[in-house]
Amino acid sequence: MIGAHTQHTTPARRSPAADIPLPLTSDRHAVAVIKPRPHSVSGKLGAKKSARDSLSTRRSPTCKGVFGSVQVMSSFHARYASTLDKSSTKGLLTSILELGAFLGALIAGPLADAYSRKRSISGWCIFFMFGTSLQVGANSHVACIYSGRFFAGMAVGALSMLVPMYNAELAPPGIRGSLVALQQLAITFGIMVSYWIAYGTNFIGGTAYPGQSTAAWRIPLALQLIPALILCVGSWYLPYSPRWLMLKGREEESLETLTRLRNKAPNDVELIYEFRALKAERLVERQAAQERYGIQDVNFKVTVREYKRLFTTKSLLHRLALGAATQAFQQWTGINGQSHAPTIFLQLGLSGTTISLLATGVVGIVNFVFTIPAVLFVDNFGRKPMLLLGEANMAVSHATIAAIIAQYGSRFPTHKSAGNAAVFMIYWFAVTWGPLAWVVSSEVFPLDMRAKGMSISSATNMNFTVAEVTPPMITNIGYKTYLVFMTFCVTGFLFVWFFLPELKGLSLEEIDRIFHDRSGAEDAERRERVARELGLDKLATDVRRESVMRRSISRGSATVDGANGQQEKHPHGEISHSEV
Repeated sequence: MIGAHTQHTTPARRSPAADIPLPLTSDRHAVAVIKPRPHSVSGKLGAKKSARDSLSTRRSPTCKGVFGSVQVMSSFHARYASTLDKSSTKGLLTSILELGAFLGALIAGPLADAYSRKRSISGWCIFFMFGTSLQVGANSHVACIYSGRFFAGMAVGALSMLVPMYNAELAPPGIRGSLVALQQLAITFGIMVSYWIAYGTNFIGGTAYPGQSTAAWRIPLALQLIPALILCVGSWYLPYSPRWLMLKGREEESLETLTRLRNKAPNDVELIYEFRALKAERLVERQAAQERYGIQDVNFKVTVREYKRLFTTKSLLHRLALGAATQAFQQWTGINGQSHAPTIFLQLGLSGTTISLLATGVVGIVNFVFTIPAVLFVDNFGRKPMLLLGEANMAVSHATIAAIIAQYGSRFPTHKSAGNAAVFMIYWFAVTWGPLAWVVSSEVFPLDMRAKGMSISSATNMNFTVAEVTPPMITNIGYKTYLVFMTFCVTGFLFVWFFLPELKGLSLEEIDRIFHDRSGAEDAERRERVARELGLDKLATDVRRESVMRRSISRGSATVDGANGQQEKHPHGEISHSEV
């Protein structure tokens, strides 16, 4: 298949693209890259291959959806009643997954840089299967559930960081947002399926204790092992990230992978541009590491220093703040309430565990269906408009739910329509921020700091505090819980409006310009040195002329006007400039 990886020990043939430097303008010291249009022919072919290879990584674990349903089953509740009857320990039983995810997201970045994105995905799948097995085989001691959820949570956090990063590095800019957002669609699909599986297994042995069998909750937990195993094995047949290969100095493999992903000839101008941009950026970063630390090879000490640089360099701290804040606001919109969905529905007057699970399953369908527009239109309308629309509607939804509960909370049995309205609105807010927070955090970091930056921002998303405090808040302050979430939605709206830049359609390297990440005199000198070494400036005109000639041939015209001294348009997009 296309995703079959190239063995590192096999010598690759020399491609013409490897010998054609990418032009770099002298005034901005920037590498010129082609920004593909989403609907170009070659863009579609490359997109199909990127999507096909990336879809195998979409089988994200559905721990939250499964466990939210399992914990209200009568057999499970009777076995661990001492834990589930207290809101504090019940919250901890749920939030310990987030605590593990926080740790997993932090350590996944360095491992991904060292062992590759795809191998890291396989390794964390094994970790997930271990944690899930502990839960499936749990005895009467709740420690088995705690430890199993912690280990599985580490894998969830790591995979939540790795999969968007891997897809962002494989996808062309024109569809990157949709491809990364597709992860959230797959997650909501998995959660929806898990809800209905739990609803069905709830009838094994009856719905009441002591008749209900332990298989009612062991089976939905065990079924999580199937997609984890598929992903664990399947990821070995996916391609290495071209950017990771370039970081490791495996240039020929990087070029061959790009050739397959984009479905282009090795001497295609657009492919040359993308490949040479990666190479130029890597050279700059290696020289920077040499100058900063006196070594080009990345070891543990250098890794620690690079993490420190995230917090001590103004431009990197700016990126980190945006990525982490976006992930934090996603959680504090209330989206993490899905961990307690059946419990919340019981609060809203849906009596009986079976009815609560049924309502949860219906909401899973709504959640999945309304995530589709975000995937389809994220690259049409941009990140900011959809995030703003989401926050505004979430704030209104939370305010409405709070008002309904405040008015009818104690009288839902006689005001079922009010309870149904609250149930209908409670998950509307998962539509936009669910996928888009991951899109933004995958785009905002530069190549050399992407794994490290995403590990920290993803760790912020794994906010166990939200899952921990939700049950006590519902118990102690009732409808005011939703007013708290509404306040965070309003704050998130202001954050997006004033601080978050629009990243739609920009190449990953082009985004560097927004943050002025190469504006220092030291970096400018380094770029000039790399440009001279590669001869980028003098070949800029030649590459532009070739692009113009190809356009003329495709149109059946032999006339090429303005090829010299004038920037022309490429048949698949416009030549833009982004700093290395």
